[in-house]
Amino acid sequence: MKKYLAFFRLRFTMGLQYRAAALGGLACQFFWGAMAILAFGAFYKTDPASFPMSMPATASYIWLQQALLTLVSMGGIDQEFFNVIQSGNVAYELCRPVDVYGMWYARSAATRVANAFMRCMPVLAVAALVPAPYGLSAPPSLTAFLLFLVSLALALGVVTALGMIVYMLTFHTISPRGVRLIAVGASDFFSGNIVPLPFFPEGFRQFSELLPFSSTANVPIRIYTGDLYGQEMLWLMLLQAFWIAALVALGKLLEWKELKNVVVQGG
Repeated sequence: MKKYLAFFRLRFTMGLQYRAAALGGLACQFFWGAMAILAFGAFYKTDPASFPMSMPATASYIWLQQALLTLVSMGGIDQEFFNVIQSGNVAYELCRPVDVYGMWYARSAATRVANAFMRCMPVLAVAALVPAPYGLSAPPSLTAFLLFLVSLALALGVVTALGMIVYMLTFHTISPRGVRLIAVGASDFFSGNIVPLPFFPEGFRQFSELLPFSSTANVPIRIYTGDLYGQEMLWLMLLQAFWIAALVALGKLLEWKELKNVVVQGG
């Protein structure tokens, strides 16, 4: 376990060096968040009764979504692993006296945490200063905030495991672009990154919540806003834990099958 923690620490430290990229991402996230909130605000003013979430909760959802984008979005997939597979440098990875899946999982999670660490606090600080109902509101209680942190950690586990499956599937393709686009598109839609899941029609929302993508951004952010609580919250958090176990098991199976048949040409 210590060696995987060491991989996590080294990659986290490395990720903190990319400050210019983080600043560029901040500008994009501020603009996108403000645009989305204004759009939802226009719909809310038209018919408040039809909104499944209050406007303060919706605004908080969008600000948190932008602040945590690199942490719990499939868009945070690390390009380095695709390069390693395509170039054949995966042979060097196989020479290390560690499990490739565990090493890549730790490094992938660390990259996500490092990127979010540099972007999260500036977004939340500015959002908290925006006047209500368009700014970031406080969670309904301390308990809700603590459960939000637990669910956020589970969401990181789920999205990292999803990313690992994408990496393993790339062994079967000439280019990772197709697999990556499908994974990111499906995740953005079903995780609520485009439209929050409470805005989906009832039956489709219930179906979407059963998918692993829902266990990423959807659950922790809705806990923070107070939209998710009680038995439904506990059920979805248990579903997060289930998806971590299931996706890691699937990823390990794919690793075993793919690496067993890896052939590296050249010298």
